[in-house]
Order: sequence, then structure tokens, then C-alpha cells
Amino acid sequence: MFTEMLPRLHRAALSLTGSPFAAGDIVHDAYLRIARRPERFLRHPQPYAYAFTTMANIVRDQWRRESRRVVVPEPAEGERARADPLGGGLGELQARWEVVRLLRFLTAKQARVVVLVDLGGYTVDEAAVLLGVHRSTLAVTRRRALSRLRAVLERERERDRADGSDLGGSGSGSGSGRDGAGGRAATRPPSRPDAPS
Repeated sequence: MFTEMLPRLHRAALSLTGSPFAAGDIVHDAYLRIARRPERFLRHPQPYAYAFTTMANIVRDQWRRESRRVVVPEPAEGERARADPLGGGLGELQARWEVVRLLRFLTAKQARVVVLVDLGGYTVDEAAVLLGVHRSTLAVTRRRALSRLRAVLERERERDRADGSDLGGSGSGSGSGRDGAGGRAATRPPSRPDAPS
């Protein structure tokens, strides 16, 4: 049964991790965890949802471990251009890092919903079936998750605008702080009081 699900599980793991290599590791780890008590998996009314939840829990545990590591600052703009003059691979990798960083502000339940619907392309009805919850419950969870992400991004933009006016000394609101907000948001580690406990 698990083998039949492998293509779908690998696609879901790729959405969670952003890396085909990491996705393979997550699927393998999920299999090992499920194999400890296979009867739970086999008796579950939605085996795919059970396997997906197992993978999401593994990824969440990895995020928690990685959040304790020291954050390495991004290269300066000139160094970034020299390292990746076409802006292809590094830009995509930074976008994936930003997605993972923002998902850390959500609860595990909210992150699962956002990954399935907003990143994985599933409809609300399909995601509700996969996770074994009612459609309205999933819709409320998703609405709260997106509202939280908007609030986090808005706070970061305001902080970056304030930093820009302090550093630039102009404080005129000419737009330089606003332009810089999107570029600097990913470089600053999240302030943990904003993240859920």
C-alpha cells in the first residue's frame, strides 16, 4: 500500500521541503516510522492522510532542530551577482527558504493546509479529504494561517521601513524603505515571539 502511494508522497514531500533529495529522505523516514506500527497505517480510513501527516511531523521536527542553529547571513548584493550572474538557481533557492521561514510562523496544522492548498495546488475539498477533516474546518484553518502570514509580513515591512529611515536619515518615505523590505525580509531571522509556541 505504501509503495503504491510513493509518487504522490514524493510530490507532497517535495512541496514540504523544496528539494528532491530532502523529499526522498522524508519519504524514507516516514516509511521507517510507519513500519514501527504498520497496523495503525493499515487500519486508518485515509492511509494517504496518515502518511502525509507523518511526513509533515518529520519536517516540523527538522525545522525545530534547524531553528536552533546559527543563521549565516546572506551575501551582499554584489557578491550574490558574482555567485549567480543569471539569478536562476540562487533566486529559486532563496524563494524556497523564504517559504520555509514563513511556514515556521504557523502551527503544524496551519502549515499542512497552506502547503497542500496554496503550494501543492489541491482544492479545499481535496485537502480536507486528504487530512481527514471537514471542509469548513480546513477553510477556517487556512484563513487564519493566511491572516497570520499577512500580519507577519506587514510587521516586517514596517520594521524595515523604520530601519531604512533610521539608517538613511531622510525619513521622507520616498519608497526606498518599501523597496528594500521585500529584499531584506528573508535575510533577517524571524523574531521568535511572533512564532507559535
